[in-house]
Amino acid sequence: MSLADHVRTLARGQGRARSLTRLEAEDAMREILSGQAEPEAVGAILMLMRMKGETADEIAGFAHAGQAALQAFDGVDLDWPSYAAGRTRGQPYFLAAARLVAQSGQRVLLHGWNGQDPKVRAGLSEVGIRRADSMDAASRLLDQDRIAYLPLEVLHPPLLRLLRLREVLGLRSCVNTVCRMLNPGRADASVQGVFHPSYRLLQADAAARLGWKNLSVIKGGGGEFERTPAKDVLSFGLRDSAAWSRTFSAECAETRRPDIAEEPRLADLWEGREASEFATETVLGTAALALETLGIAAPAETAAALWAGRTLSRAA
Repeated sequence: MSLADHVRTLARGQGRARSLTRLEAEDAMREILSGQAEPEAVGAILMLMRMKGETADEIAGFAHAGQAALQAFDGVDLDWPSYAAGRTRGQPYFLAAARLVAQSGQRVLLHGWNGQDPKVRAGLSEVGIRRADSMDAASRLLDQDRIAYLPLEVLHPPLLRLLRLREVLGLRSCVNTVCRMLNPGRADASVQGVFHPSYRLLQADAAARLGWKNLSVIKGGGGEFERTPAKDVLSFGLRDSAAWSRTFSAECAETRRPDIAEEPRLADLWEGREASEFATETVLGTAALALETLGIAAPAETAAALWAGRTLSRAA
């Protein structure tokens, strides 16, 4: 089928239009990624899906086609996408949590793109996470450090071009969600953050259709997988391929995140030069959620022990 056929399916008119099936969505994404589709049709299909609201079948179909276009890549225990963009946020404390999980012996692959916000990529070296410039380099870094960051422009350039259509169309598209569902290392466990709560269940349902095993999705700080310790957090996802949800209780006496200007820098917190109960509990709570997703026993206690014995060296 051509992309125009899929546009007609979505836009026939009241009473006749419908969502794409998973196979139709997969076919549409293959056509888009081929580079042969007319740009007007690409924009139309993305905005039509935005207006009606994406379905789990559409996200699963798009993500499966996107993953199929990637170089084979395995040996990852935890998939950690980072695609929040366009929102003001403070220090990326979730990076410290990811580093702690790697220090537990798990192989953690971060991948992402964050628009014009430089904080995430600037924070990588502050906690000893190196950035890969190729898929092969990511594999080597995982062998050496048990953690690596793979930029979307290296991981999947065609998807980055689709993601950046936001700059042309003026609106977010489902590509943001699709990128979170790539799981390039075919990990058995994934952690994901969203800004809008409705996407928690959408991504969990899409993961179930893709046959994933373990997933946690939360409304996180700035849209990242980063929990606030001041509030209860509701997590949706999968455990052993079955639908799952759980509420994790607040862990901090403070009721709100400190002002951005008052937050300790990530490097200073990691290396112990500055202390902050809120920031530390953010790291520990986020790491514990990730460890729980991996099936680690006593995740909170494990996170605390890892924090106490953390490696302070930075990445080269």
